[in-house]
Amino acid sequence: MGTPGNKIGPETRSRILDAAEALFVEHGLDATSMRMITARAEVNLAAVNYHFGSKDKLIHEVFRRRLAELNRMRLAALDEMEARARAEERPLKPSQVLEAFFRPALEMATDTRHGGHTFMRLLGRTYTEPNSFVRRFLAEEYAETLDRFLAALYGALPGVSRTEILWRFHFMMGATSYAIAGTDALRLFTGEFDDDAPERLMPRLMSFLLGGLRAPLPEWKETEE
Repeated sequence: MGTPGNKIGPETRSRILDAAEALFVEHGLDATSMRMITARAEVNLAAVNYHFGSKDKLIHEVFRRRLAELNRMRLAALDEMEARARAEERPLKPSQVLEAFFRPALEMATDTRHGGHTFMRLLGRTYTEPNSFVRRFLAEEYAETLDRFLAALYGALPGVSRTEILWRFHFMMGATSYAIAGTDALRLFTGEFDDDAPERLMPRLMSFLLGGLRAPLPEWKETEE
């Protein structure tokens, strides 16, 4: 009969992923060692190597196991919005595109029971910290989903240049990532802050994002030669 550290079943795999996910949020990807992960998961290094082979592959799996579900939820929401618009014979609204993309992420961020909140904090931290290895991986994982949503936004905003749409989407992604990553920065400026309940994040942030999308476009002055 093996010790908990020697088990190699699916429960051990999940425990390793959960431990790595939490530690990556606390310390960052680079500063988290395999020793820290094995200690938190109460397994030995052989168990980690058996399931993942290397730290890079472990990082991949930490992101992949929830990103796959997040992207599925987003695409399902967009399919539903597009089907409803076709049935009602009306164009898809830009706000509906945003709703389909950002609401699943915010719903996952409020899930404190099944690890969604921890993962979305990690994802937010990843966006704000440079790590070329992870960013390349995320670009691959997001490629199909982003293509669908950007195409939907281009179609919903025919009078707005694609460059401006890309910039606004960039700003919205940044605001969402920063908000989900936590309220530490807010506490830095305001001192004591106790109104950071996860369930309040979604209505606050969705209101902000929709306001940003609807804001007037900048008027550029022609550069004088």
